[in-house]
This record gives sequence, structure tokens and C-alpha cells, in this order.
Amino acid sequence: MKTTYIQLSLSAFLLLGIYSCKKGEATTTENYAADSTAAVSLSDSVSSVASMKVKDKQFIKTADVNMEVKDVYDATISIEKTVQDLGGFVTHSNLQSNVISQDTYNTSDNDAMLIKKYQTENTIQARVPTEKLGELLVKINDKKLFLNSRTIHAEDVTSNIKYAEMEGKRIKKTEENISQLKANKDKVKLDNNNMAEGNLQQLANMDTTDDIKYSTIDIYIKEPKLRIAEIAVTNTRNIDNQYKFNFIYDAKNAFVEGFYLIQKIAVGLITVWPLLLILAAVVYFLRKRKLTKPETTKVSE
Repeated sequence: MKTTYIQLSLSAFLLLGIYSCKKGEATTTENYAADSTAAVSLSDSVSSVASMKVKDKQFIKTADVNMEVKDVYDATISIEKTVQDLGGFVTHSNLQSNVISQDTYNTSDNDAMLIKKYQTENTIQARVPTEKLGELLVKINDKKLFLNSRTIHAEDVTSNIKYAEMEGKRIKKTEENISQLKANKDKVKLDNNNMAEGNLQQLANMDTTDDIKYSTIDIYIKEPKLRIAEIAVTNTRNIDNQYKFNFIYDAKNAFVEGFYLIQKIAVGLITVWPLLLILAAVVYFLRKRKLTKPETTKVSE
């Protein structure tokens, strides 16, 4: 009896252990599935490069987006407003319509319709605080019909910043050394060159700081299909036909132009009078020679 009790106790303990293990495995699986879902959702919305942060590292981040949208104008207004709401600013926006073809169709004697087929596109360059780059990319992604390409680049400039600090110290040390020299032309030249180098270094530092603080994003958007514009215009062909020919007016001009032509011919003949005189003399000489030529008599046999 005691042996049976011990066996039952061991069986119950083993079943309890197996149940606990199964429950722990199920919990772990559920947590992993939830984490995987969250990771996929984040990767679908924006690349981790846009929001990447590494301790003791400084990055200059840029992005390039090429996509197709339903309406370029509406998308442009929305993107520019989003950039401003995130604390950024637009540095370039070039919205234009490329005309593929245009034809004019006459609808009446006076009216016509100009049909234009065109495609609208826009190139936008904006700058946003670097910590807002990922959020901007998510909101831009909501406007797309089709994403052609998206490039996100993070340049590690930590070593460049360290080098700039060392250069600043070197320029400062050079300034102290120059100040100890005697005043002469060479000292003025050295001091001027060192100051110019220091100014360039400060400018480079400011540019790097600004590029780290604000990320640059280039956005190219276009509409996937052609649009058609119908523009009411005047029937120019009918108007041209109305004024193309006027008999009385054209006849009068022809008579006047004929009179001017006679005058031009007369003036032209007067201009070449030496040639006419020479020609008259040649004709006169030939005719006179022909008249004075002795007649040949025929001898009869």
C-alpha cells in the first residue's frame, strides 16, 4: 500500500512538471510572436537607419524617396505642411507639368477646344530635425501609390569631429606661437593665414553641426498616368480664312506694284546704258558691213 502511494505521488509530480514546462514554452512562444509582429510592423513603416542611435557616435543622415502618388499637387501641399509641423523647412520645390501632346479641335466657326495630355511631377528637398526623420518617412509613405525606391544613408562623422577638435587646438597653439614673434611683415602674413584657416575650420564645424542636427531628404513624386486638360480657345483657322484674301485690296496693290516694276526696269536700263550703247554700235557695224559687201557675179558657161 505504501509503495502504491509513493508511485502515485511520483506520477502526479511528473505530470505537474510536464504541465509547467508546456505552459512556460507557450508563454515564451506567445511573447516571441508578439515581438516579431512589432518588429515587422516597424520595419514596414520605416528603416531602422532613420532612427538609429549609437552611443558615442555621431551620424549625418540623408534620405532619398522616389514614389508615385495620386495627385502631385495635393501630395506636395501635404508633405510641405508635414515638414513644417515636424520643425523642419523646405529648401527646394519644383512642381511642373510635362506636356506629352496637344491638339486643337474646332467646335464651331468661332470656338475650338485645346486638348493637352500631360504628366505632373515635383522634386522636393527638405530638412527636418534628425530625430524626426523616421516620423517624416512614415507620413510620406502614407501618400504613395507605388514606391519606386527609398534610400537612407547614415554617415559616421565621429572621427571627423575628433579631427576637427584637434585641428582647432593646433590652430590655437599656432596663434599663441605667432603672438610671441617680433612684429614684422612675416608675422602679419603668418597671423593672417592662421586666422583664415581658423575661420574655415569654424565654418566646417558649423556645417557639420547643422548636418547632424538636421537631416536632408530629397523627394521625387509623380503621377502614374497622364492627365487631360480641356481648354476653350478661339477658332483661329476660321479667322484666318476670313482675312486671308481681299480682291479689291489685292488688285489695287498689284496695280501699284506693277507700276513700281516698270520704274525699276527703266532705272535698270538706264544703269546699263554703256552696254546698250556698245550693243547698238556692234549692230550698226554689222549691218553696214553687210550692205557694202560686193555682190558676187555668176559666170555663165
